[in-house]
Amino acid sequence: MKKIFGSIICMCIMTVTFFACFFGIKKMEVKSYDTHMYEIQSRLKDLGYYNGAINGVYDDATVVAIKKFQEDNGIYVSGAVGGVTANALGINMSEQESYDLYLLAKCIHAEARGEPYIGKVAVGAVILNRVASPDFPNSIYGVIYQPWAFTAVHDGQIDLDPDAPSYQAATDALNGWDPTYGCLYYYNPSTASSSWIFNRQTVVTYGDHIFAI
Repeated sequence: MKKIFGSIICMCIMTVTFFACFFGIKKMEVKSYDTHMYEIQSRLKDLGYYNGAINGVYDDATVVAIKKFQEDNGIYVSGAVGGVTANALGINMSEQESYDLYLLAKCIHAEARGEPYIGKVAVGAVILNRVASPDFPNSIYGVIYQPWAFTAVHDGQIDLDPDAPSYQAATDALNGWDPTYGCLYYYNPSTASSSWIFNRQTVVTYGDHIFAI
């Protein structure tokens, strides 16, 4: 009887743990709230581009509305709101915010081109995690251009124009989505040349990249 009771308790704990992990991961996939997004959605709604709720969430409906607005106004269609789009909407976005988004999108495009979308966001998250870490420069520019930190900077791919998914991934990362759970490193095991990186603790893998702490 005790064995049966113990087994039931064990199964319950495993079930609760499974659902906690599952829903925790799903929660990470929801677009985060953006302080500018309320105003962006409101302006898009006033202009007839957006019919959803003014909730501050950068969701698919908001992306579609932004893209349509950009297309109609001769702005590069990315689905992300940088300085040009913000100005066209009559929204005051600082030059630094716009530049940070652009830099992050450039690095994501250069480093994670061809990777799954979550892998692109993950690269952006690693950069932002480094900005927040005392062991790295405290700005997006400083982290990206830290000597030998990113292959794409060294070989010039950083100069490629970012595409729409890269802008969206940068926006998601800046809005707080971190699918790496705090990682500071990532690498491609097929191309990594430093044995040091293989000693980092692996947290998650997306596409060809391993993310580690």
